[in-house]
Amino acid sequence: MARSAKGAGAAAGLAVTPRMGNLRGETASQRIHAALREQIIGMEIAPGTALQEKQIAAACGVSRTPVHEAILKLADERLVDIFPQYGTFVSRISRPAVRDAMVIRQSLERTAVREAARVADSTAVARLRDSLALQTSAHETGQLAAFHGADEAFHQLVAEISGHPNLWRVVRAEKAQVDRCRILTLPAADRRASVMAEHAAIVEAIAAHDAERAEAAMARHLDRVLPSVDALADAHPEYFDMPEAEERLPLALPLSSR
Repeated sequence: MARSAKGAGAAAGLAVTPRMGNLRGETASQRIHAALREQIIGMEIAPGTALQEKQIAAACGVSRTPVHEAILKLADERLVDIFPQYGTFVSRISRPAVRDAMVIRQSLERTAVREAARVADSTAVARLRDSLALQTSAHETGQLAAFHGADEAFHQLVAEISGHPNLWRVVRAEKAQVDRCRILTLPAADRRASVMAEHAAIVEAIAAHDAERAEAAMARHLDRVLPSVDALADAHPEYFDMPEAEERLPLALPLSSR
């Protein structure tokens, strides 16, 4: 069943950021896709926002073709909903998709951290500790985007140390819905502190070459994601899919921008 675009709330158009401007050449579609994806996942473009290909194309200085291709790719990733004769909207966060992504994360990241604990040398452990220091600095200075980036880099580094860097590529492709939830939790200092403590436990287990303890620490860390999603959905119902029984198509396109 199609997901609802009810309350598409935001604008009939898109406030295009400077990094999307002047996109030309063969890679225009990929670059527009990357820029839109970054803003959707970063909640700079809120769930329910209406997207207009013509407006995006004009802002980027390209034809509508690469914009259309980029939006189709976003739809494949379930980040955009296309309603024929109604419009195109940033998808609301799907809790079933979050659950699916976390099953994938648990499987792949627990495998990666076990292997990392077996093979990590002193240089690898030092890199992990440096990553923790970056997270601490970003947390203490309130740089939320930097904290999120350092968090991502930490998990990517574990996969690299394990000798299976492509595991992170798969995880990253599957966790877009999870990341939108994580962005909503970033302003909570206590949650950031918990993340750092959980990461520190993972590092200590890797440093001790204790694969079982490392896997258990990663499992506890990832287990904390799903309970927070339900709390976020209660606090921000406008950002999340309605229960399936309540889903319906939008009655009309938004009439004006906010």
